[in-house]
Amino acid sequence: MNGMRNPILTTVAIKELRPTQMTVGMREVQAKRQRWREKNDQQVEKYLSRHMMPVIRGPKDRFYIIDHHHLTRALYEEKVKEVLVIVVANLKRLEKDEFWTFIDNRGWLPPFDADGRRCSTDELPKSVADLTDDLLSNVLDLLAGRYPSEEFSELRPRIVWDRVAGTVRARDGAQRVLGDGGRERCGLPLRAQREEQGDRHQKKAE
Repeated sequence: MNGMRNPILTTVAIKELRPTQMTVGMREVQAKRQRWREKNDQQVEKYLSRHMMPVIRGPKDRFYIIDHHHLTRALYEEKVKEVLVIVVANLKRLEKDEFWTFIDNRGWLPPFDADGRRCSTDELPKSVADLTDDLLSNVLDLLAGRYPSEEFSELRPRIVWDRVAGTVRARDGAQRVLGDGGRERCGLPLRAQREEQGDRHQKKAE
């Protein structure tokens, strides 16, 4: 596990990067694409040097992204060929099952589809180009005040969505709108809400 103590910087083709999740919020991807187009050549170079993609080096010497899926997809759509990555762990010597168990225990693997169903690792996209739209993220964006245009700017955000921590909570006063059930659920980490949603999906299927 030396790679975890001594991160390595390298350049990797975006098409070679493997996602560790099923979906991304396409509204966020489009927003990042728009901001990218507004940059000049000097700003682009500076931006790429500061936004390194954290990856895990896995079996068959593949690179798996563990963060910045939205940005990576946006850069792919904007025809960026390569990105700078930081290898936070070199696990290429592990067997396939050991590898997935390790990164799942580290919280680096949220393989939920758009319906909240927990998918197998074999179902993960092979490229960021294959990531599908996450409708839940789109809804959370709206509830958190990330509106598609200024026409909605007078609407009050109802939640605080911490993307880094993966948590959602109601803003002060929003409980009256959400009700008791909403107040309770808004205190749950997003991953727990995904799992709960997936459980309901599984029971319905049975």
